[in-house]
Amino acid sequence: MSERARGEAIVGEVKQLISFAVGEEVYGFELQHVKEVIRMREITWLPETPSYVQGIINLRGQVIPVIDLREKFGLPSTEATAETRVIVVEVEESVVGMVVDSADEVVRLPESQFEPPPTVLSKESQSYITAVGKQEDRLITLLDVKRLLKSVGMQTLKHPEDHRKEPSVQEAAQVVA
Repeated sequence: MSERARGEAIVGEVKQLISFAVGEEVYGFELQHVKEVIRMREITWLPETPSYVQGIINLRGQVIPVIDLREKFGLPSTEATAETRVIVVEVEESVVGMVVDSADEVVRLPESQFEPPPTVLSKESQSYITAVGKQEDRLITLLDVKRLLKSVGMQTLKHPEDHRKEPSVQEAAQVVA
């Protein structure tokens, strides 16, 4: 039960997150970047894309790339279930879908409930994990959508038709940075 549901006041700055599961873990995106959460649908595969790019979908006339977060996080792939969702996010005019095992709820946590991520993370994970939120008996790993998309090469996703050309040294450096 959330603090608000128990009747406790939330003091100070509050972060609103959409919480979701990938594998056994709970993650969150700040709500300001989430356009919507949709049920899994047919995805059109694209050749010569990284393994975590499942393909593209048509969302009300807009073609958007779809990333599989299980694959991105190094977890074994599984078949979609009735609980599988696509979280559609928007960052800097780029709209991307992210496949998750389930989307739970909108969570409101005060800033005081967040701690910095553990220092044992890989350099790549450190770039997009911004904090760990404590909600009752569970932890929610807060992901920075912008940095996560950068870590998967957002330039490629922003312009899927460019995936066949070799990246310039500058473009490759942006993806690695």
